[in-house]
Amino acid sequence: MTRIFVYEPLSADDPETARALGPGSAAHEEMRAAGRAMRDALAADLAHIEGVAVTVAAGEQEAGHALRLARPAAGESSLAFVRRQSLQHELCWIVAPESGGLLLRLHEAVGEARWIGCSAAAIRVTASKCATAAVLTAAGVATPLAFAAQHRGAWIVKPDDGAGTLQTRRHPSRTAAQADLQDRRAAGQQAVMEPFVEGEPLSLSMIVGPDLARALAVNRQRLAMDADGWLQDLGVQPAAIAPGDARTPMLHALAARVASAIPGLRGYVGVDVVWNEGGGPVVIEVNPRVTCAYVGLSAILRRNVAQDILALQPTALDSKASADVAA
Repeated sequence: MTRIFVYEPLSADDPETARALGPGSAAHEEMRAAGRAMRDALAADLAHIEGVAVTVAAGEQEAGHALRLARPAAGESSLAFVRRQSLQHELCWIVAPESGGLLLRLHEAVGEARWIGCSAAAIRVTASKCATAAVLTAAGVATPLAFAAQHRGAWIVKPDDGAGTLQTRRHPSRTAAQADLQDRRAAGQQAVMEPFVEGEPLSLSMIVGPDLARALAVNRQRLAMDADGWLQDLGVQPAAIAPGDARTPMLHALAARVASAIPGLRGYVGVDVVWNEGGGPVVIEVNPRVTCAYVGLSAILRRNVAQDILALQPTALDSKASADVAA
């Protein structure tokens, strides 16, 4: 039996992550709901795999959860809790944002041997939008940097290590964006400014292993913007772009190029892309972890995505699992 620990900080009531968002704020509640949905989708897929025993970290409000639960001891920090659980399980699957170095610290707490997902080096690169854009651009992958020199349209300012659309603002001019960038940096924030790339917002759900990188699905992202230019994430439609879509071959080729450009990407990787009519796919960021597009993906694809990812792990399961999603 392979014991797997699944941890997502907001649904596990991690106080530090809640403080970063503002406890009880709209952002906190929205991200906690998203975190819970990702955690539960992942745990459900794992629970359908023969030879796997799943433990889920859950907050006090989830006492009735169907799976085996784990909670921190009184006064135990989230990192200490995850480290302790890692020693009681063969593998750990962590769903957490890169913001503030959180995902990297959790990786260090678990250790490479028990970690399902990307390496510390890959997390370090993708946690920075500046570093990600530089690495991809050097590898010939289109990013917003390709539009910067001649761009005359709107610009975006956002945290360098932000998650989703949090604190992301669109400005009508470069001058307005530069003022926002200067204000944020004066306040001690690590922010970036880049051209706003027109087009359809998409994302790739990738599976990456030592010898493969392929897009499982092309998803459609739904975004909104208020009167002041602040962007809002309205959710994602998993596998919304049909395999027969004319853009699909280029997007699948993009997945392999991204994986080649960033060594250490492993397991499930999300890539945010804008399909620009003039420039094709433009990579906005790379998420070295499970994303919201994972929710419902196994049912749509009629295969257990978690099992596909576990097959890439050096730790073998005790028995072969079915590739189909349990009815």
